[in-house]
Amino acid sequence: MIGGGTGLPVILKGLRKKDVDITAVVTVADDGGSSGVIRNYINVVPPGDIRNAMVALSDVPELYKKIFQYRFKTDDQFFSGHAIGNLIIAALSEMDNNDIFEAVQQLSKMMQVDGHVYPASNTPLTLNAKFKDGTHLAGESEISAAGKTIEKVWVTAIDDTEPQAVPEVIDAILNADQIVLGPGSLFTSILPNLMISNVGEAVLKSKAEVVYICNIMTQKGETEHFTDAQHVRVLHDHLHHNFINTVLVNTEPVPQNYMDRQKYDEYLDQVKHDFKGLRAQGCRVISDNFLELRDHGVFHNGTQVVEELMQLIGRPNSWIN
Repeated sequence: MIGGGTGLPVILKGLRKKDVDITAVVTVADDGGSSGVIRNYINVVPPGDIRNAMVALSDVPELYKKIFQYRFKTDDQFFSGHAIGNLIIAALSEMDNNDIFEAVQQLSKMMQVDGHVYPASNTPLTLNAKFKDGTHLAGESEISAAGKTIEKVWVTAIDDTEPQAVPEVIDAILNADQIVLGPGSLFTSILPNLMISNVGEAVLKSKAEVVYICNIMTQKGETEHFTDAQHVRVLHDHLHHNFINTVLVNTEPVPQNYMDRQKYDEYLDQVKHDFKGLRAQGCRVISDNFLELRDHGVFHNGTQVVEELMQLIGRPNSWIN
């Protein structure tokens, strides 16, 4: 799986119950919240998405997970807003001379991770965006907050080197039976991974079926008024190739006035469907009720999505026309 944000762990938790070898390739371009503060202070890959993926695949007792995930209260001046797991990942990385990849592998053993969690890059990356009005911005949080229509994104390394993934990431992609993108923010969780040149190239070279889990809701500052076909078009345009084989689309309507708009203020309207537009891009469309409603928010039903992914694995090469 390739992605980041809150959607990735939902699917990882479901996959962990199946007899599959899971590798999560996680974005390292986050510059907000606790991850952003840690990144700015000690120049380490932002650990938040990595932490959540590890917990989703961990076999340690629930108490250990709760401690790892615990976030200090905002009135704790020194540790305000920081998750303990973020601090542990940062410390291990510093102990390993800022080798975040090796630090995550060591911690994965401690956390009894059932699978692999790989940072998409071993160095912190900055997400850059060009907007339709011709302006540019750098930084995930700045881009999301701009409220402008994004034309394209790319990543740069903070040490001015060419962004690259370590060989283990590329080998995992090339040897995969199935590559899953999402669910997650299109421009700030999925594309930052694919814009690392050797990651994007590996996805195009892979013989695995590429499955995109389309978002249920459009997102403020990223995908306002987007259809499912427009989500896929953006992915194809960025890699200059129609590489997505199958798209999972939720068709269950979200009940009116269910969402807490203050708590989930980044989400706008339900993604509209354009199945003709998806098929015109060479995609097989699988539509079903993938909706889960909880805490007055809208999420993917991890169990339903995973069952569909498992069925796809059982039908090798079935996406080829």
